Amino acid sequence: MLHQCYEFIKQDKALSTVNLALVRADISRLPFTAGSVDAVHAGAALHCWPSPSSAVAEISRVLRPGGVFVATTFVLSGILDSDIMKPLRQAMQATTTTSYLTERELKDLCKTCGLVDYSCIRRRAFVMISARKPE
Repeated sequence: MLHQCYEFIKQDKALSTVNLALVRADISRLPFTAGSVDAVHAGAALHCWPSPSSAVAEISRVLRPGGVFVATTFVLSGILDSDIMKPLRQAMQATTTTSYLTERELKDLCKTCGLVDYSCIRRRAFVMISARKPE
């Protein structure tokens, strides 16, 4: 994926002169000092993380004030989205490596981790979220 991204950057004249660093890292232990990163993008990944809450807390740690977190993921919808089904969802997720959250849980997770200005665009079960670390 990093190789492909570097190839896209080379082809885009506007990006080819920008100082970008692409890094592959463990989401639970990002190799950056606190407050040192301008933006974090997680493409179709959040539902695959073993602990989304730990991961978003780690992202919040490395973001500089005003830094942005953007992610795409899949969310639960329909009857599984209801509060009454939460115990069943938790039991089902204990048997798998995926962590499908609801839109509300994603928003609460960002808020709990200190991120603000949360926004969400939804296309059926696919969402793009963004939030920022306060100045």
